[in-house]
Amino acid sequence: MGAGRGHIMGEVIKKDESFRDRVGTIGAEGGRNWIYPKKPKGKLYSARSVVTAVYLVIFFALPFIKVNGNPLFLINVLERKFILFGAIFWPQDFIIFGIGMIAFIVFIVLFTIAFGRAFCGWACPQTVFMEMVFRKIEYWIDGDADKQRKLDKQPWNKEKIKKRAAKWIIFYLISVLIANTFLSYVIGVDQVIRIAGDPIGAHLGGFTAMLIFSGIFFGVFAWFREQVCLIVCPYGRLQGVMLDRDSIVVAYDYVRGEPREMIRKNIPARSGETVGDCVDCSLCVKVCPTGIDIRNGTQLECVNCTACIDVCDHVMEKTNRPKGLIRFASENGIKNKTPLRFTARLKAYTAVLVLLVGVLTYLLVSRSAIDVTVFRASGQLFQEKDDHLITNLYTVSVINKTHTDVPVTFRIESGDGTIQMIGKNLVVRAESKGETTFFIIRERQNISERKTKIKISAWCGNTKLQTVSTSFLGPVYRSAEVVNADSAAQLTNVTKP
Repeated sequence: MGAGRGHIMGEVIKKDESFRDRVGTIGAEGGRNWIYPKKPKGKLYSARSVVTAVYLVIFFALPFIKVNGNPLFLINVLERKFILFGAIFWPQDFIIFGIGMIAFIVFIVLFTIAFGRAFCGWACPQTVFMEMVFRKIEYWIDGDADKQRKLDKQPWNKEKIKKRAAKWIIFYLISVLIANTFLSYVIGVDQVIRIAGDPIGAHLGGFTAMLIFSGIFFGVFAWFREQVCLIVCPYGRLQGVMLDRDSIVVAYDYVRGEPREMIRKNIPARSGETVGDCVDCSLCVKVCPTGIDIRNGTQLECVNCTACIDVCDHVMEKTNRPKGLIRFASENGIKNKTPLRFTARLKAYTAVLVLLVGVLTYLLVSRSAIDVTVFRASGQLFQEKDDHLITNLYTVSVINKTHTDVPVTFRIESGDGTIQMIGKNLVVRAESKGETTFFIIRERQNISERKTKIKISAWCGNTKLQTVSTSFLGPVYRSAEVVNADSAAQLTNVTKP
């Protein structure tokens, strides 16, 4: 019977695949089809509400959390200063960001292949704010889908003006809050508070940025809405090439659901025919925030918000049918009628994901807080001093990524010689760069090569900060006995007949 239903579903899709030729939010003539999703409810929606509450607390609270006077997170592109978990990253740490970005891209690909677009429905800021904040306000002011549709069609009377004004004012105030929080991650919450409190002329650029971002967020959540996921978001566009038949997505069980049979009062089901569990109520379409019919299969517009799962489970309960007609599943799982389980494939992908997170964590933890660079002064070889001493001049650059001033001293770690500083000892200010110069002095008789590798360590008190390698240039010293022996050998070779 299951094979028959699968065959029937295949015939249905084969006959009508016109849904793939258009986007649900765009009409045949290219105009906007405004979506009026029915208010969802159910266990998954309640779970999403809890996740959203935690999400919003973290989002709005993080800019105010500081470590040693610095924000926990800061992505200051303008000053090329990045703070992650209280640790400061500078352009010199680009290699970490490069490796981290590659690992992040691989993580996204593997996560999507294994778990579909779960991120889009549960953690993407666009979905969280649109569906769990702005949409709830809209339900509260305008009512459910039917009332919203009716309100849009009616003329501008007192009721409509009142509701539109209330909704747009609240939308804009929340957009301002989001914009200021977003800027707090870029320029710091102290600077945002300063811009908001000082006269406009004192921070004209910052105030303009606030207005622009507030306007963008208001436009997105009040008008553009789901179009962000369908048109703008690159991740949504790429999911089509990253998903396969084993990816876990929100899916309709066509094997169990087809052929559909609408329930009608006082009309018995068709006799002699096998009927699927789908009652063709179309509620899964009515609650979808992107306006798709999940029964047509996985589609580009689906963000895995699970609203269709909740409403379908409710219908199955009312009609005394098993839940799960729409559920998290893979295409192969539905086709083969196998339950969702943690397969070897998912275990392997999850292991790789954990490994990538471990690599990123190691890069962040093992990163040096002090970067020391020692290089010989350009344009100079070596200097002879007191007939038995050879000196090289070096320039030292020290980058302090910590939040405190660091006094730095230097020692020769391998080989002989002494260091003679030029000027005062180096003290590198917090979050800045310091430079100094010094001589390395070596005994002439200890120099046996034209270029000698030496190691220099930087210290803060009794704590070694870093060890770097450089080279020392000098004349090759040879003792008098060696010189006399070479001269005698050359003389013998010349006097031989």
